[in-house]
Amino acid sequence: MSYICYVEKSFRGEALEIIETANRIIQSYQAQGYELTLRQLYYQFVARDLIPNTEKSYKRIGSIVSDARMAGLISWKAITDRTRNLQGNSHWSNPSDIIRASASSFKLDLWETQPYRVECWVEKDALIGVVGRICQQWDVPYFACRGYTSQSEMWAAGQRLKRYADKGQTPYILHLGDHDPSGIDMSRDVVDRLELFMGDDIDFQRLALNYAQIETYNPPPNPAKTTDSRAGSYISQFGNESWELDALEPSIISSLIETAVTAVVDNEKWEQRKQLQEDYRDLLKTTSNRWPQVQSYLQHEN
Repeated sequence: MSYICYVEKSFRGEALEIIETANRIIQSYQAQGYELTLRQLYYQFVARDLIPNTEKSYKRIGSIVSDARMAGLISWKAITDRTRNLQGNSHWSNPSDIIRASASSFKLDLWETQPYRVECWVEKDALIGVVGRICQQWDVPYFACRGYTSQSEMWAAGQRLKRYADKGQTPYILHLGDHDPSGIDMSRDVVDRLELFMGDDIDFQRLALNYAQIETYNPPPNPAKTTDSRAGSYISQFGNESWELDALEPSIISSLIETAVTAVVDNEKWEQRKQLQEDYRDLLKTTSNRWPQVQSYLQHEN
């Protein structure tokens, strides 16, 4: 953990309790292998009924956490920002290094021989780390819609899914979003535009957040956005409260995705494809281990 003090600061009373609670929540998430965004941390306070679910509370948690990190009381690696990341090229000291790295990262398309083609779409970029972890485990493509998906991306998705369908596979979209007027409508929008651009029906599941899950997991509510043009229909069906997907524990979101994915996997074909993948990886490792001989052979041939 990276506890580094840059500014001396004393905390007392409630602020100190918030820091201690934040560290307990962070340690619990890290033990499960998850990183937290500030908003996810905030929702854990709300879910524990420690603070009210208001914009003022969110800003206060953010301020205290920021000050605590500067004072060396919360690790700098404890909170992640998934929207701002440095991009750059990878570098290698010699060819054998990249061959060894490619051995561990080499992946076949495990879905190539499957009857379905699954993709996972999540409304919010802040949850891409949670969704991505389980999707990568199951070789499922995923992306953050960031609200209503752009026309360009939706058209590209329609063409991609149509190619799968033309090869005899069934495209299957898992969609996760907030339970609020727009969040609910986004699922309808995905279906309507994908079917328009594909020229065919699509298998689609709104995986979360659904009302039955709200009743089961009891995430903290927000007031429904009455300024949303879809609020009237939403309120008549669900009342004056809405719920954010971020409020669910990452383990719950991962479990929902894994259950949906494994329900459509042909296990025998899956294991055959994984074994072929391992055989290719072993070949790459052998090439890396014997790089001096490989290099000598290639130089001699040239």
